[in-house]
Amino acid sequence: MSRPDQGELDPGSVGNVTDHVPSINTSIRNRLATVIDPELGCDIVELGMVQSIEVDANSTALITVALTTPSCPLRGQIERDVRAAVLGVDGVSGVEITMGQLEPDAKAALMDKARRLAQDRAPTTSIPVTTRVLGISSGKGGVGKSSVTVNLAVALARRGLTVGILDADIWGFSIPRLLGIEGPVEAREKKMVPRSLEVGTGELRVLSMGFLAEEDQAIMWRGLILNRAVQQFIEDAHWEGLDYLLIDLPPGTGDVQMGLARLLPRTELLIVTTPPLAAQKVASRAADMARRGNLRVAAVIENMSAFTCAHGEIHALFGSGGGSRLASELGVPLIGEIPIDPDVPAGGDAGVPVAQGTGVTADVFAAIAERVVTEIAPPRELSGCTARMLEALDAAVGPANP
Repeated sequence: MSRPDQGELDPGSVGNVTDHVPSINTSIRNRLATVIDPELGCDIVELGMVQSIEVDANSTALITVALTTPSCPLRGQIERDVRAAVLGVDGVSGVEITMGQLEPDAKAALMDKARRLAQDRAPTTSIPVTTRVLGISSGKGGVGKSSVTVNLAVALARRGLTVGILDADIWGFSIPRLLGIEGPVEAREKKMVPRSLEVGTGELRVLSMGFLAEEDQAIMWRGLILNRAVQQFIEDAHWEGLDYLLIDLPPGTGDVQMGLARLLPRTELLIVTTPPLAAQKVASRAADMARRGNLRVAAVIENMSAFTCAHGEIHALFGSGGGSRLASELGVPLIGEIPIDPDVPAGGDAGVPVAQGTGVTADVFAAIAERVVTEIAPPRELSGCTARMLEALDAAVGPANP
């Protein structure tokens, strides 16, 4: 029997019982609420996995639990936890458990609820609430996502902003080389201190696995270890005072992306694609993952758009239209088309991003930064009404007497 609503089981689902059974039903439900799905981190009652509770004439509890998939590797653990929980209820002499599978609609609702609960319980970090967090994402590798991250960060910093870069591409870290930064990460008060780089009147603050491992050293991590590394970069680091935090995500829709939805649910994504249709379709998966994780897709950036030769002729070497098609499909703006420019890889190899200089491509990144700041993700006010009133009061009455 299905539950009539999310909060309560139908008392009518308790069969062949005397008047005292509804209290047993409630007790069973309360005990089942202590059973946590180890993968989702929420209790099975709140997630809607408990389909029915009945108690027969022999005081045997008949419990139906629906899983997201019948082949769930944690099935045995959940079943053992359910049995132990229910056997601890006074008046229950035995337990019979039926393990079922959620219907597609119920499964989708469960996953949505799990994501929302995880986001509500997101960990506290040093990242100010005023910081705009932008994840730079792509569906596949080789589209220049890290280069876009670095050059956009530089363009934002040139506006006098303080910009953090978190290199969450643990396996394929490249941010240190692209910025020409070397050396170990220092610690202060048991937290990592991002490496700092002045850019014009602004500042970059950078954390990367590249500061903790050799450039040619393979990082062979998966799953929980991979997520834990990203979690430490977010939680165990000094990110105070940022206007923007740009997160260079690994390509695809894997562990890091899903973990980010839990750790930093206010993240907004900029999707990077290239002109070909195939790249556009793959990039759309990254956007789909984001929305399933309740992250906002803010805009699309097309990289490697076209090449302009010395004679001024424009050649669309990889086709055209991928960025605009993806933006239209997602219902978000296309905020930049970055040309194929030999100075981009050359600048990356030298650790001098092209956005630091002058020229057509530097102007394109400056224009993208302009749209980010004025349209896509404007900096949040650093002081609220109360702070402004206190500031005005201090100005009116002068400093307090010592």
